[in-house]
Amino acid sequence: MATNKLALLRYRIIDECLQNRFRKWTLNDLIEKVSDALYEYEGIDTGISKRTIQLDIQAMRSEGLGYNAPIIVVDRKYYTYEDPNYSIKNSPINDADTEKLKEVVAILKHLNGFSQVDEMSEVIAKLDNSLLTRSTKAPNYIQMEGNPLLKGIKFISPLYEAIKNKQTLLIEYKSFKSKEATKNIYYPYLLKEYRNRWFVVVRSSTNKHLLTLALDRILNVYALANEPYKEYEGVDFDRYYEDTLGVTKTESDRAQKVILWVNAYNTPYVKTKPIHPSQQVIEENQEGMKIRLDVVLNFELEREILGFGESVKVLTPKLLQKKIMKRVMKMNDLYFREEETD
Repeated sequence: MATNKLALLRYRIIDECLQNRFRKWTLNDLIEKVSDALYEYEGIDTGISKRTIQLDIQAMRSEGLGYNAPIIVVDRKYYTYEDPNYSIKNSPINDADTEKLKEVVAILKHLNGFSQVDEMSEVIAKLDNSLLTRSTKAPNYIQMEGNPLLKGIKFISPLYEAIKNKQTLLIEYKSFKSKEATKNIYYPYLLKEYRNRWFVVVRSSTNKHLLTLALDRILNVYALANEPYKEYEGVDFDRYYEDTLGVTKTESDRAQKVILWVNAYNTPYVKTKPIHPSQQVIEENQEGMKIRLDVVLNFELEREILGFGESVKVLTPKLLQKKIMKRVMKMNDLYFREEETD
């Protein structure tokens, strides 16, 4: 049942009237009070009809809104609550609303790393506990991907605040290739999530090019109050990753036309779950289909293609085709070498 703003206002005024036990309320009294409220709060001076108030009372009594208000008529004339302590303001939520709230709580609990959610942790815990006591013993309908062992989550909030407030940072970082951690001054521009890992796009104070740092490789983040922040010109960060699968990209990278052949078995899957938003079907027959992607050539694209195994073949560009062929040959050598040593 849809409930608009004016209806909610009428319910509230009727509720306030019926809570007042020091006065007897006729239908005309309720009409007058509701009309006054509509004029005061919404500037509506046309009043309200008797039929509308009667329907409002009926709606408040029903289960449709979850109120189940115990409205009775005394002496066939006066409206009141049978329970003197009742109010729609403290009316319990229904089971359908409870299930919706449980889903919302599950999503909020998944968004760890943001201080905005951390500040709500007590509220979330209280709501979660309240919902458990009202549980209908229904199974969990939402399972979200998460990795409780993932490092670097604690840096999401300070990095977000630094980007929002244009704050220069000193970041201590240790890449997979480096033996020692390094400290550099960075200007942060964008937080990016890919496959449950978080990254931050920055520029170093000593380099003009953009860099992508993995949060799980960050050791410490320090705000530099006296170090001027430098904007990055020439890049629209809202569209920066539109032509990219994953996060590996520089500002000079441009999308290339990639043609893939997909076998018939995987065609329905790739159609319903495109590899990239730019995907277009350019040819299809009983053996499979050809698709076009307009994407940057990077490591994540190669990994995605290799993940399909023998089901997908790169047709163009030749550079990408050769890279995939080399990696397949190395995989082949790895397995044959293991067989030889067994």
